[in-house]
Amino acid sequence: MASSTLALCYLLGSLLEVSAGVSDSTFALRPASFTSPPTVDGVLADGEWHDAAGASDFMQYEPNRGQLSVVRTRVLVGYDSLHLYIAFQLWDPQPPAAQLTRRDADLENDDAVMVLLDSHNDRQSAYYFMTNLLGTQTDGRVANDGRTVDKTWDAPWQSAASRTNYGWSVEFSIPFTSIKYDAGENRTWGINFGRSLRRKLEVSFWAGPLEHPFRISQGGQLMGLNVPAPFKRYQVIGYGLSRVQRDTTTLGLGTEGVALDLDAGGDLRYTITPEISAYLTANPDFATIEADQERVNLTRFELSLPEKRPFFLESAELFRQRIRTFYSRRVPDIYGGGQVHGQSGPWTIATLATVSERYQDLPPAVFGVARLQRSVLGSSNVALQFGNRTLEGSNLGSLGLDATLFFTRTLGLTAQFVKSWGPHTAGTLGYFIRPSFDSPTSHFHVRFTHLGENFREHVNAVGFVRDDDRREVDAALSHTFWIRNSTFDRLRYNSNYNIYWSQTGLLRSWQIDQSLDLDLSNRLSTQLAFSEEFKRFEKDFRNRRLRISVGYNTREFQSARVGVQFGRNFDADFQLWTAGAGYKITEELAVEYDLERLVLRPDPDSASTWIHVLRASQFFTKDLYLRVFFQSNSAIDRRNLQAVFVYRYKPPFGTIQLAYQRGTAELGERSAQEDTVFLKFTVVF
Repeated sequence: MASSTLALCYLLGSLLEVSAGVSDSTFALRPASFTSPPTVDGVLADGEWHDAAGASDFMQYEPNRGQLSVVRTRVLVGYDSLHLYIAFQLWDPQPPAAQLTRRDADLENDDAVMVLLDSHNDRQSAYYFMTNLLGTQTDGRVANDGRTVDKTWDAPWQSAASRTNYGWSVEFSIPFTSIKYDAGENRTWGINFGRSLRRKLEVSFWAGPLEHPFRISQGGQLMGLNVPAPFKRYQVIGYGLSRVQRDTTTLGLGTEGVALDLDAGGDLRYTITPEISAYLTANPDFATIEADQERVNLTRFELSLPEKRPFFLESAELFRQRIRTFYSRRVPDIYGGGQVHGQSGPWTIATLATVSERYQDLPPAVFGVARLQRSVLGSSNVALQFGNRTLEGSNLGSLGLDATLFFTRTLGLTAQFVKSWGPHTAGTLGYFIRPSFDSPTSHFHVRFTHLGENFREHVNAVGFVRDDDRREVDAALSHTFWIRNSTFDRLRYNSNYNIYWSQTGLLRSWQIDQSLDLDLSNRLSTQLAFSEEFKRFEKDFRNRRLRISVGYNTREFQSARVGVQFGRNFDADFQLWTAGAGYKITEELAVEYDLERLVLRPDPDSASTWIHVLRASQFFTKDLYLRVFFQSNSAIDRRNLQAVFVYRYKPPFGTIQLAYQRGTAELGERSAQEDTVFLKFTVVF
């Protein structure tokens, strides 16, 4: 099976391959090679950028695609043997919106600038770097020509911003050691620059007009780069941790009622080539990671949770397919593991292997995942993906072939075929095919999916499949109407239709979803959504839900929203009230609050609940801050508090953290842990 599928993948790539290195864009820059690099302080001093290549005339992605931006933007680009330098000059007659201070915040809710860097020039993958007037940093990776965006990736880089008499200015310094890249003389990389202007709901880019804000294949180019291989091939990140926990038993080295634990571990990051890297970890510690946020689940299926552990975030964007054959949250905390990932020509590889710690009643297990991907048709790709768990000599997992194909700028197709293995010999296949149309204002797709009756049991040792035994058809249509008058800004319509049968032809479910979102010029917004579904479990159910919500200033961080959802859900009448707000108490202190109130009638399982979530961040400097996270769930008597004081002396990895935790537990489980204090020190060399 493996050899025949690999041969098919290679043959398909060979037959479809076209020249992938030449962009159809006419936007090109030849950046200056600096002998004296600029100081990254946000101030464009005289003479620092005089030889730099310049880009201007930004075009709107929205609301008026293809038209010039309503404000002026100018970008300057240069480099030396160690860094890529970028400066923005941003004209604006009004003060920019700048409220977000937390790293990796959604800076699209501020006035912000972005650099998209396709350092392999493969026209489908890239790194992105964003910042605002406060110097807040957000970074991530893009794959599949914008269809997959991973916001969890972090790397060390510099940025600074300052107010000017014409608006504001920004400077970036991106070390070559922070990215994988095509090294050598006279190299060409892909690049694009973006800007958000929140009060106008405007997003604009230098190269365009774009069909999607992360459409790498429509970006511009940096030409004539002479970039050497990194002089330093390795990075070691070690940590030491002390933990003091109050408990009702005698544990570890502590006295009765108090446990003291000391621990240590580390990571090794080694650059094999500028495009391929290896990562090793030993005894990684995830103790100070924020707990999963409690939420109401009105379905009978498992919730998918975001990954937060740093080791599992490397190359995470490559493993996000429709049929998820790798879901890293299946892997418990680990004794150690390793990864190799990178790119060489049209080929991309990502591999991961770990040995897990004991979890509940299970002994340690070995998890292995591998992906081999080949670029075809310029910005398209086909790939093989393998995933397996070995536990007590038994293997569960899958091998699959998937493709992401673009035929035009708006027409594409995704498809996937997966063969799983485990105790069953029948019902082990899963596959789907999904043609789609995507434009800046519209989306349409239709999809057929087949999941065998034993597919989930095999795949979910490593992956995430909510349900199997399906022959499914679904379709979705959405459109954004830009009105832009004195009363209304935009109207968005979304619809989704889904139906599936068992493999024997028994109707199991159908569902219809409709929604309207309206943004007003006075910053009010409202949403009206309706859903009706049929579900067959131990009997037939008919569920209906109506949701109404109103928000103020939701296009920015400092906002408020309230909503109510009510209807019939699995033989119970329900009401779900929601509320949320974000507020800047001072320039450095921000708070966020979310509320969910669920009322069920009848409620034999006492599932009605109040869920409160509070986040607060106090920044003393960009790299010295205190974060507090509190949540409660009355249905399971859960109260969880975490407070972390962080000093990033060598951001983002070199840190000193002092943390307090109380009431941590698995999502949806009652809190059991008592008070715990952590002191963690991470050193980078």
